[in-house]
Amino acid sequence: MTRIRITDAISLEEAELEEKFIRASGAGGQNVNKVATAVQLRFKVRLSKSLPERVRTKILASGDTRLTRDGELIIIAERHRTQLANRRDALERLKQIIRQAAQFAPRRIATKPTRASKKRRLDSKSKRGSLKKTRGGKIDTE
Repeated sequence: MTRIRITDAISLEEAELEEKFIRASGAGGQNVNKVATAVQLRFKVRLSKSLPERVRTKILASGDTRLTRDGELIIIAERHRTQLANRRDALERLKQIIRQAAQFAPRRIATKPTRASKKRRLDSKSKRGSLKKTRGGKIDTE
């Protein structure tokens, strides 16, 4: 069985993907009505054994409009005029979704403000306060 490499750690079995060829919408001349060049790629995220649990959960929680209630991701590729180019495009878009879900932000290390930064903050606050005090008072016209 062929595997599709996503990252160094993640690869999908080709059997987990389901491709269906449909007619593309939009411009394309007479050919658009005759040939099914658009690709509908279906990937059952919830049932996939190839995805790590963390990545699966992140994709399902993403709120992507291409996800169905059953946890199936549907990608429609119709940018190109050929079936082969649209297949590549759909697969590349799936890979990108999985790569984004596989990335994780490093934990932030909490730091304390320095004495100088505290002083600068308090100085700017007092300067701003004194500026506001001088505003809006009654003007003596005598």
